[in-house]
Amino acid sequence: MEPNSDGSLTYSRYLRLDELLSMQHLLTPRDATPRGKAAEHFFIVAHQASELWLRQALLDLDAAVQALGPPTFDLELVLEYLDRVSHVARMLVAHADALVNVPVGCFHELRQYFGSASGAQSAQFHALERMLGLRGEPGHLYAAFLAAVEAHGTNVERLYREELKAGPLYRIAEMLIDLAHRFWHWRIVHLDLVARMLGERPGTGGSSGVRYLVSRMRTAFPGLWEARGAAHEARLALGSG
Repeated sequence: MEPNSDGSLTYSRYLRLDELLSMQHLLTPRDATPRGKAAEHFFIVAHQASELWLRQALLDLDAAVQALGPPTFDLELVLEYLDRVSHVARMLVAHADALVNVPVGCFHELRQYFGSASGAQSAQFHALERMLGLRGEPGHLYAAFLAAVEAHGTNVERLYREELKAGPLYRIAEMLIDLAHRFWHWRIVHLDLVARMLGERPGTGGSSGVRYLVSRMRTAFPGLWEARGAAHEARLALGSG
């Protein structure tokens, strides 16, 4: 990136705004109404922004995996990364929720230009699913967390029995629960959006639309939820005994 002639770097050049703001290529015809063009631009921006946030989430989650293992074992740093991903998840929910503002009529006009394109083709979304263990195999993040728990001579069940006494590992476990909830919320909001826009119609890319999304609904880190629930039930039993 070239600085100005005086050696300074401007805001626009640093963020490459000329490039960024030229990446919204509309497919609506030139003679389309301003309403239709604005709706498509909004649709593109919301999805491009979501992909940028997904990139940030994956970067932080990869960093968290590294910090969980040797030689780092920097648990406070892990919490910093996971906290940032939690905020990113909120942004993803906000973008999905904002797409409700695309008028249904405009959306159905846009669909004819999508061809086989579908959000289900997002490589970064699939990478996030793999990281969180939502594609049928153990997730990289949870595997790294379990390895760190074992390296510290404890287990998930004990973390939830001891809670705050267990230190940063317990706080990381609760942060993972928070992430699982937030990404579940994101998928629910997206499911609601698709249901509003498509009803029972097939989705783009040849999917079955809402039914396809429902079939893929899973919660991350089931082992943590189970240990958390078991600890809660044990406390209730003690209280009633």
